[in-house]
Amino acid sequence: MRNNEETEGYDGEASNTSMISGANSPYQPTTEPVLSRNVFRGVRCDPDYVKSQFGILKVIEVVLALISFICIETIMSCSPCAGIYLFEFVSCSAFVVTGVLLLVFSLNLHTKVPHVNWSLTDLINTATSTLFFFLASVVLAAINHKTGAEIAAVIFGFLVMGVYGLNTYLAVRRWRLGDSRDGALPTNEYIRARTASRGEVESRPELQ
Repeated sequence: MRNNEETEGYDGEASNTSMISGANSPYQPTTEPVLSRNVFRGVRCDPDYVKSQFGILKVIEVVLALISFICIETIMSCSPCAGIYLFEFVSCSAFVVTGVLLLVFSLNLHTKVPHVNWSLTDLINTATSTLFFFLASVVLAAINHKTGAEIAAVIFGFLVMGVYGLNTYLAVRRWRLGDSRDGALPTNEYIRARTASRGEVESRPELQ
């Protein structure tokens, strides 16, 4: 019995010692917030962006680029075909890239990748699309067989070029003003978490 009591006493002393040493140890668990690695967590639609100037312009660009691509795809025969192939490539590429950017911005996915300059990315896409739609439409207007599908493709090509040009102008102005709406900064939740953790550290001097 005495041996058991002595053993229990030693165990209690060891436990108390470990608790004291743990409390005085400089290696305390941090309160630094950890961002979730699930990129698609909290994805939601942003109706404000869809209703904004850039959102409306992107919707129009996607629709016109798709119509242009459909018009050029209805052409069954061509000779020469260089203008048709160029216009087909430009309209399809613009539709895909602009559609992806529209989804990224309208679903707030750009906030999940804050190290990308999304304003500059949008500017490059709109400027490139404006230039290539202009070239493709001019070439198709000069080399065509005067069919209804080709004439419609040329008309829609110049229309979407004008929309892309307006979007480019607005994107350049936003980029020069340093608008960070597309998110090069951390999310508000992360900022609040960091502020709370710093306040907790300041209130506990032993963690400093």
